[in-house]
This record gives sequence, structure tokens and C-alpha cells, in this order.
Amino acid sequence: MPGSTVILLAAGSGRRMEGSVPDKALAPLGGLTAIGLSLRAFLAAGLNGPIIIVYRDDPQKIALETAVEPVAPDPEKILWVPGGSERQASVWNALRAAPIDSDYVYIHDVARPCIHQGAIAALQLAVERDGAAVLAHPVVDTIKRIPHAGRLRSTQLEDLDRSRLWAMETPQAFEIERIRAAYRHVLDQGLEITDDTAAAASIGLKTTLVPNPHPNPKLTTKDDLRSIECLLKDV
Repeated sequence: MPGSTVILLAAGSGRRMEGSVPDKALAPLGGLTAIGLSLRAFLAAGLNGPIIIVYRDDPQKIALETAVEPVAPDPEKILWVPGGSERQASVWNALRAAPIDSDYVYIHDVARPCIHQGAIAALQLAVERDGAAVLAHPVVDTIKRIPHAGRLRSTQLEDLDRSRLWAMETPQAFEIERIRAAYRHVLDQGLEITDDTAAAASIGLKTTLVPNPHPNPKLTTKDDLRSIECLLKDV
């Protein structure tokens, strides 16, 4: 059976939360925390291999250890890795720390605490078949592109074909050696990316989209806390 590693990214600063919670990863939700809910979903999906938690600093690490204790079956399976200044640096730190016998890696932002075990199972089937896969959902709003960022008055609006637009989610899953090579290229070339599929694309890797029928919003602002709490009550 293929070996898999799960990377949980928890080192983000949460500046846009405006102080509503001191740490998104530790936000109390559904009787647990954001990181606790994320970890529970991966374990429920049967991904019981090594888990790498990327933390910001030592005080946060101590708090995260307490937060995952109610759901972590075996603390020895958790590897703690310090994050970098940006997401891509944090992912690279975690990829370098992943066990050498891992075949696949699942990279998840714990700011998406509603991740559903069924969605993870669907992602697992796709990555083991195709080598790279991401949870995503089709864009339903009409999207316009403007010529210059920040210029909003009297600007030209360009129509984009909505049928070809998909919003990326996490987790994103890959054959681990492929995504290691992709991130090595990103760092060597000084590229700036915002997700793992962009790293894959930078060396020509194709990714399978896995439509996610379950709500999987990202905890970004203080208003998201209330809406995510409501979603968790309906689960």
C-alpha cells in the first residue's frame, strides 16, 4: 500500500482576522480548533501515516500540541517543522522533512477546517491514479479582468470564460518526488507562487481537478468564523 505523508500548514499570521482570534489555526470551532478539525478529517479518511505540522514559533508550537492532543492517536507520528516567511518556504521546509519512504504527500492549509473526509478519499483516488490532484470548485460568479490592478474608475472590463474557471482549494496532493522537484525549481528560479499546483505547473506537471461537493471555505476574515460555525453545525 502506498505510503503517504500529510502536511498541515499552520504558520500563517492571520493579519486579516483583525484580532478576532489570535491565531487562525487555533480558532475554536465545532468543539475543537481549526487544526484539530483538519487533522481529524485526514485520520477519518484513513491517512494514518506521518503528519507534518508546520508551526510559526515555539509558543505557537506548544499551543498547537495542546490543540491536536484530543484527536491525535499517536503523538510520535507527528513531525514538527518550523515555517518560513512565506507559504512556499513553509511547504519546502516540510517537504524536506518528509520521510524518505513516502510515495504521496497531501498539503493542507488548516485555515480550511471544514475539509470533509469524503473529499479527501476522492482526492486520494485521483492522486494515486494521476500523480497530482487538487480539490476545486467551479467559479459561479461572472469574473472580469481589468488592465491595471488598483485602477477601478472608468476602466475596461474584459470578460473571461466562466466555464473554464475553477477555484483551487486544499488539500492538494502529489507524488512526493514530483512536487519536491517542482518546489526546488520554484526556489532556484526565485518564483513567487500562492499554491502547490502553481509549483507543479512551473515544471510542466499537469494536475487533475477533483470537484468537491462539500463546502470547504477558507478562514480568512472575522466574518468567516460565524459562517464556518454554521456549516459545522449542519454536518
